[in-house]
Amino acid sequence: MIEEAEERGLLKPGYTILEPTSGNTGIGLAMGAAVKGYKCIVVMPDKMSIEKVDTLKALGAEVIRTPTEAGFELPGGVMPVTQQLQRERPNIVILNQFINPGNPLSHYDGTASEIIEQLDGKVDMIVTGAGTGGTVTGLGRKLKEHNRNCKVICSDPIGSVMAIPASLNETDCKYWEVEGVGYEFIPTACDVEVIDEWIKYGDKDAFETARKLIVEEGLLCGGSAGGNMYAALQAAKSLGEGQNVVVILPDNIRNHLTKFVSDNWMEARNFSDSVNIHNHKWWDHQVSTIIMDTPITIKVDLSIQEAVRIMKKHNLDQLPVLNHDGSIRGAVYLTHLLGKMLNGMVTVSDPVLSALYKQYVKIGKSCSIGRAARILEKDPFVLVTDLGLDNYHVVLTEKVIGMLTQKDILQYVANA
Repeated sequence: MIEEAEERGLLKPGYTILEPTSGNTGIGLAMGAAVKGYKCIVVMPDKMSIEKVDTLKALGAEVIRTPTEAGFELPGGVMPVTQQLQRERPNIVILNQFINPGNPLSHYDGTASEIIEQLDGKVDMIVTGAGTGGTVTGLGRKLKEHNRNCKVICSDPIGSVMAIPASLNETDCKYWEVEGVGYEFIPTACDVEVIDEWIKYGDKDAFETARKLIVEEGLLCGGSAGGNMYAALQAAKSLGEGQNVVVILPDNIRNHLTKFVSDNWMEARNFSDSVNIHNHKWWDHQVSTIIMDTPITIKVDLSIQEAVRIMKKHNLDQLPVLNHDGSIRGAVYLTHLLGKMLNGMVTVSDPVLSALYKQYVKIGKSCSIGRAARILEKDPFVLVTDLGLDNYHVVLTEKVIGMLTQKDILQYVANA
């Protein structure tokens, strides 16, 4: 994409590459920018791991985060922010992997040709995921030219709407943890005509499979790779003995060391069980047995300056942030807030909504102290909530009834 832009005269010395990304393409462009002497700005949702941010910054790129819930096209989302930056700053070029023909072409000329060469053309099935769709488009076109009977299978996380037919996407889920795949629209770079079958998977499916690839095969791959392998294990059942299935593992664990690679992270999100391996007597006690004061909460439109004043007055490092209807919006967390202020991303007069910490964990009052303790080995705090249900057990309200920190758990364990 960089070389094509240079050849067309769009990208010149002294220019800046600006890209909306979930991380990997941004890292690739930042590497190219570093080698060729361009500046690079990457716009990336909050959902993406801190490892991606640190890698990008190490490559000299400027990283701008957007709210995950804003999606791709809503105000404050990835593309509106990217377009605003292009209007505000001079000599900026958006290569835009979502529509750039160089995206699928790189896989048509490169990845697919390498696969054909290494397998002597004997490719009966290819399984990959779709973010922008560049990989599946490039691979599908080239492999079908070589062997028209080659099946192209595309995996898609539950919550994404890329799969066809649309009935596959029907779910109440609006958020998925797996990074870099799935969208709320079908990008222009994705040629759905080359895809023979879509297979949906859940976060748990992807992360469990990725961890099996690590521990059983020694393949240090990411969560989307686990999703692809999960889909491949389903799709391969239709093939006969001796047929070859190629599975794309597009990411390594460098980007996910604080996420699914961490046992604590997996347990915090109920992707794996918290096991009482040391037989602690207090392990199965409910967190409701811990004496907790009702936490001080603030509303979304309170200023950062006022939030800091409240934290200082009450000697707190975090404050739950509520919408005006009382529902939980996020939290203000001292370390996170300091980072945003030092990097000029917010000012003290901004509302706390602009500096929300969203990586916190919520637990119910019946959660075991053991699980809470495992979460708090890594997380600075957890919010304890109580759900209001109707007669059909549908959640009507969610109320913050407590907040636990490492000190609370330690004090309880010391006195147990």
